[in-house]
Amino acid sequence: MAVNLYDAAYELEKAIRQSDEFRRLKQVYDAVNADDSARRMFENFRNIQMNLQQKQMMGQEISHEEVDQAQKSVALVQQHPTISKLMEAEQRMGMVIGELNQLIMKPLEELYGNPTGR
Repeated sequence: MAVNLYDAAYELEKAIRQSDEFRRLKQVYDAVNADDSARRMFENFRNIQMNLQQKQMMGQEISHEEVDQAQKSVALVQQHPTISKLMEAEQRMGMVIGELNQLIMKPLEELYGNPTGR
């Protein structure tokens, strides 16, 4: 019996949406967005983060001023209790996605071998 991988992927999507980790992430994300001050602070942080990532992907140099600005932004958002909870929930969700990715890639690793694990 053939398995439709897309059907399995849609089931995984549904399971992720119903997971405790995702529900917690959404709950805290909604709380940040409900607080104008927290939302603006978080949006500023995300914009700085995305700009640095974009520069990095394009091979552009990141200045010391940009690094300083990013570090100050991180320190500021970490002091905000709701944003700090959001960052923790994002980190947990990221770990879950990473673990799922390892499971998804396992058949290919078994087929080709893991060059770093030999």
